[in-house]
Amino acid sequence: MFDNLSDKLDKAFHILKGHGKITEVNVADTLKEVRRALLDADVNFKIAKDFTNIVKEKALGQEVLTTLQPGQLMIKIVKDELTQLMGGEAAGINLSGNPSVILMSGLQGSGKTTFSGKLANFLKTKKNKKPLLVACDVYRPAAINQLHVVGDQLGIEVYSEEGNNNPVQIAENAIKHAKANGFNVVIVDTAGRLAVDEEMMTEIANIHKAITPHETLFVVDSMTGQDAVNTAKAFNDRLNFDGVILTKLDGDTRGGAAISIKSVVNKPIKFIGTGEKMDAIDVFYPDRMADRILGMGDVISLVERAQAQYDEEEARKIQKKIAKNEFGFDDFLTQIQQVKNMGSMKDLMGMIPGVGKAMKDVEIEDDAFKHIEAIIYSMTPAERSKPSIIDVKRKTRIAKGSGTDIQQVNQLLKQFDQMSKMMKMMQGAKGKNLMRMMSQMKGMQR
Repeated sequence: MFDNLSDKLDKAFHILKGHGKITEVNVADTLKEVRRALLDADVNFKIAKDFTNIVKEKALGQEVLTTLQPGQLMIKIVKDELTQLMGGEAAGINLSGNPSVILMSGLQGSGKTTFSGKLANFLKTKKNKKPLLVACDVYRPAAINQLHVVGDQLGIEVYSEEGNNNPVQIAENAIKHAKANGFNVVIVDTAGRLAVDEEMMTEIANIHKAITPHETLFVVDSMTGQDAVNTAKAFNDRLNFDGVILTKLDGDTRGGAAISIKSVVNKPIKFIGTGEKMDAIDVFYPDRMADRILGMGDVISLVERAQAQYDEEEARKIQKKIAKNEFGFDDFLTQIQQVKNMGSMKDLMGMIPGVGKAMKDVEIEDDAFKHIEAIIYSMTPAERSKPSIIDVKRKTRIAKGSGTDIQQVNQLLKQFDQMSKMMKMMQGAKGKNLMRMMSQMKGMQR
């Protein structure tokens, strides 16, 4: 995410290395590179210029603290201003209605239908809501089918009307259906076009007027950069929407849309799409995004993802097994699944300060655990629960069954043994480690 921009900003800050004080000369050189980096990231020229002027104002004349290098002070100023440029703080979603009506708008191909499903899933799993998805794209037959497929996958009801080509009527009927059947959120997926046109804008304006949504969201493909910002402005001029959703952010190496859009339309980015899976949706936090753009990682989001997968009851069971030396490969598989549920490996690495930058050129496949799982699944239940019984003959069979070789089986067994010993040690003097740490983290966020 934003690799190109991060690299260029990193090079810009190198100019200040070795200077004891920030001067007009070294600030000008650095900010020239910062502005160039923003323009290369497809940020609007005026925004890039205004941004660097504000940073220059704040940087000039500032004495460098004894614990800081000039480059570090400049990074802090840039980070603070980037955070403000992207909205300052996270914006919530309005769920005050009963039902709360959310209208989704955007161009065709922006990921609107898929994100409607992701948002419904987010509200169902994270906010304990009962959402209803509404298929109002009557022009693209595949859109209705797509929404039904998404709804079936998530266990969320989809409302559609066969033979009815009036989206306003469908939306109004869906809200009546929601009220009669206990749905407390209605997400209306509307038609998109390949470009902004009068017919499209009139139709969505009519739907908006008829159902008076509590929240109108504009969905845009972040990879289209400045075009995304221009499209958002056209929609906002007509619809006056409440917030922006940026999709495909995981594939955006530039970041122009994320940086520019708030400044242009004066509406917050509320959610971002970070992958293809239906749980690949995050609330947009400007400060965390600024950290990631500047290569500082995003530890808070990483902890939150870990917490979402943390199961206290399961942790207690594992704790007891470790204490009795009964931790086996079935338990290890459970741990692997929890890590996989947190998201793509490369995305997780990018959240660790320093690691994302170091691993930017390393390809980390999402099936990084594939061969480990294959080896474990080739073991018998007895071998999984008591790895010590695995002799050479068993290793040969396991390697053959998993499509690996004995060296890989040996390596896994050795790593598992080392991990088991480490976990046993952690159970000792300072133990109850994981549970206590995660419980404290949960407490801190309450």
